[in-house]
Amino acid sequence: MSAFVNIDGQVVPAEGPVLTLDNRAFHYGDGLFESLRIVKGKPCFAEAHWARLTTGAALLRIELPTGLDRQTFEQQMVDLAARCGAPSARCRFTLYRGGAGHYRPASKQGKYVIEMTPLNEPHHTLNDHGLMVDIWPEMRKPINELSRHKTLNCQYYIMAALWSEQRGLDDCLLQNDRGNIIESSNGNLFIVSNGVLYTPSLTDGCIGGVMRAQVINLALTHGIKVYECSLNPQNLLAADELFFTNAVKGVQWVGAYRTKRYTHKMSGQLIDLLAKLTTA
Repeated sequence: MSAFVNIDGQVVPAEGPVLTLDNRAFHYGDGLFESLRIVKGKPCFAEAHWARLTTGAALLRIELPTGLDRQTFEQQMVDLAARCGAPSARCRFTLYRGGAGHYRPASKQGKYVIEMTPLNEPHHTLNDHGLMVDIWPEMRKPINELSRHKTLNCQYYIMAALWSEQRGLDDCLLQNDRGNIIESSNGNLFIVSNGVLYTPSLTDGCIGGVMRAQVINLALTHGIKVYECSLNPQNLLAADELFFTNAVKGVQWVGAYRTKRYTHKMSGQLIDLLAKLTTA
């Protein structure tokens, strides 16, 4: 595979320096990003990712770069995947504010970078072994307008992932400032109880995940009831299944939360439906 990146519409080799030190993404985390799954050379759910990207840009008051629209957003990812020889890949689209300034920016004009990381699996697959998880106790995520967007400030998720690693866990669960369980360090959260799906509400401060929305739609289409509501640790103990979702991995089932053990019947059903949807 050849390594290339797309910088504001121009494809350049990824081996050397591609950004300057006056970059506001580097200095201030002034931007947001989308992680997409490339399947058969095309990004999955590009429409939903574009909608979230533009909504987030409006919230951050970042103007879209000249020439970047819904069609070029997708086409440039398709072209880069082909140039890199990566029909199956993780794609990251980073949008950040260009220009000078300190906390007060000198410009609202956006710039972007597209990166491609090849994957071995041709499409979303379920993990062979259930994840081991616990609740991250050190910090709680605040609820505000930024909570549901994938901004470049990912410190909560980094600290949570490091905490999990130190304890030999695969992942951990984050709480909001009310004490509700909202997501994992790497995706949205679903639990299954008596054949019904439950997932934290966006009003509780979880990321408005693209895969979260796809799983909800798949479940409803196939007659599975879904409720968006607040969840607490007792709900985890009463659940039959627990799984996480994100755009790259799809559905990842949890095998154990402390002494609680889970099955993965519905997670397997949903990943099969997802694979059919994205490879059709």
